[in-house]
Amino acid sequence: MTTILFQGDSITDCGRENSGGAGYEQNQMGPGYPGLLKSRITCDYPTQEFNFINRGISGNRIVDLYARWRIDCLNLKPDILSILIGVNDSGHESRQNGVDVVRAERFYRELLQWTRDVLPNIRLVIIEPFTLEDSKTPLAYHDEVRERAAFTRRLAEEFGATFIPFQSLLDKAVAAGTSPSHWSHDGIHLTPAGHQLLADAWYKAVMSL
Repeated sequence: MTTILFQGDSITDCGRENSGGAGYEQNQMGPGYPGLLKSRITCDYPTQEFNFINRGISGNRIVDLYARWRIDCLNLKPDILSILIGVNDSGHESRQNGVDVVRAERFYRELLQWTRDVLPNIRLVIIEPFTLEDSKTPLAYHDEVRERAAFTRRLAEEFGATFIPFQSLLDKAVAAGTSPSHWSHDGIHLTPAGHQLLADAWYKAVMSL
């Protein structure tokens, strides 16, 4: 049995508490990239046993992950851990409740080290936090999220994690002539096409090894 755990904020959560029915399990993976990956992996590997867990929670920052890490990660003993976090650390600054870049990197590193200490054989997957520019979000916000993307890349190298450069993939998709709104309706939350793009990138990077 291989346990795959997805951790993060609303992009990972994607309404998982309210999804299911008509052949799908209730309150499980949600319709976003974790749910798409469960469908793809179980289709492609029908004779292997997997346990898929989604613990993304809408609105979470890196410090929120850290606060619930024992019960929502370590106690679950995943074989593969996928993390996408960072946009709310910037976004919550409008309510003076964000986490600055330096402090966020410190917490992220501590979280990864804690995980390695408890689960030394775990496979880590770090998804680059991302934004797409739209009229609702100031440019400084996008610049700061890119600073967070830079340190997640550094941490992936430091901890031997598989890195998913999703900002680069989104930028490339937009540069090819598609509208940013095709991939994200607000510059942050992904459309179904955006979730599929992320799921495909994750699958290629993780399941091909």
